[in-house]
Amino acid sequence: MTLYQEIYRLLARRLEPGARRQSPEALAVLGHLAQIGPATVTEAAAHFNRSQSATSELVDRLEVRGLVERMCDERDRRRHLVWLTPDGLQALRIARQVLDTTRLVHVLERLSPNARAGLVAGLEALVEAARTRHGEEDDERNDHPV
Repeated sequence: MTLYQEIYRLLARRLEPGARRQSPEALAVLGHLAQIGPATVTEAAAHFNRSQSATSELVDRLEVRGLVERMCDERDRRRHLVWLTPDGLQALRIARQVLDTTRLVHVLERLSPNARAGLVAGLEALVEAARTRHGEEDDERNDHPV
């Protein structure tokens, strides 16, 4: 087994019993809203190349689950915008989390300060090498708290 697979096996986030998994469609809408801000159903439908009725139905389901809310556009009261609720933001954060942070912190606390510093330095070097390989510039994303 590779090192990456072993880390994933030991530290991957797992759904708690009874927790609801978000559908890929729901996560796409939540992620899109998080990136662009409040949007109309028409704008979301255009982005996802879906019919307005299908997108509206999806937004309705997300609204019933408390993940999004509709609100009047303050600039044009005839328009209604869809935006993330705090629960929607939390659902998106959880879905994007690959490792179980509680387990990770517990494991990191068991390392010596020198081992922890070496691990952070190694991960930073790995990220930098990946950025250089893919032509990404060094930007604000260089903070990588473990």
